[in-house]
Amino acid sequence: MRDAFILTARRVFAALLCALALSATAACSDESRLTVHTDTGDFAFSVELADTPAEQAKGLMFREALAEDAGMLFDFHEERQASFWMQNTLVPLDMLFIAADGTIRNIHLNARPLDPTSIPSEGPVRFVLEISGGRSKEIGARAGDRVSHPRIAGD
Repeated sequence: MRDAFILTARRVFAALLCALALSATAACSDESRLTVHTDTGDFAFSVELADTPAEQAKGLMFREALAEDAGMLFDFHEERQASFWMQNTLVPLDMLFIAADGTIRNIHLNARPLDPTSIPSEGPVRFVLEISGGRSKEIGARAGDRVSHPRIAGD
């Protein structure tokens, strides 16, 4: 009886240690923070993630404003051609097309609100970061710069 109690106590203790380790790991990988590294400095953004096809289809549509340090990170979970449009998007956006290793492949500046014209990546990308229109120019971002985020392999 005593041995069974000790074994149960050890299992409970081990489970608590695992839960503590997992929560510490989750706290260290805050997926709501992203940094764009440019020649003029490092610029932090608070990002929402668009993981599912439904989230990606909606994106930032119908938003009436976007803070200069906010954005949305689209994760396609593999590198592929990506194409966006501004249908039902009310604010101008910059789109940073990003490789799996965090390298910015190309940037589309100031996409026009409500414009249904296709905006493609220049090659396969895993991520697209949408931020306020004109913000990329303000921070000096350009193709070849790097982005860091817990999901990006180059971190």
